Amino acid sequence: MPEVWLRWDHRTVQERGPEALLRSRMDFLLPLPHGQRVVLEVDGSQHYTRDHGRTPDTAKNADMVAADRDLRLRGYELFRFGHDELKRLDAAQNLLRRFIPDMFRRFRVSS
Repeated sequence: MPEVWLRWDHRTVQERGPEALLRSRMDFLLPLPHGQRVVLEVDGSQHYTRDHGRTPDTAKNADMVAADRDLRLRGYELFRFGHDELKRLDAAQNLLRRFIPDMFRRFRVSS
C-alpha cells in the first residue's frame, strides 16, 4: 500500500535513527477544498500487537494515539478503519459507499 509522508527531512535514517519518521506517514491523504486535509488509516494487528500479532502491546497503542493527537493538532482530520472492515470486497464497498458521501457532507465537498 502506498504511503504519504507528511514532511521531508534531509537527514538520513542513519542520522535520525530508524524510528524517526514512523509517526509521519499515513495510508491515504485526501486534500479537500478549503485547505482541509483528511487522513484515512487502515489498521491491522501490527498497530496494536507485537510478536506478529500474538501479544497485545499497550505501548504501541499509546504511540499510535499520541501520533493521532499530533496529526489533529497539525490540522489533519483522521479516520481509522479496521483491517477486518475492509477484508471482504462487498463489505468494504458497502462501508465506503456510506462513509465517503457522509465525509464529503461533513467537509462540505460538492459533487
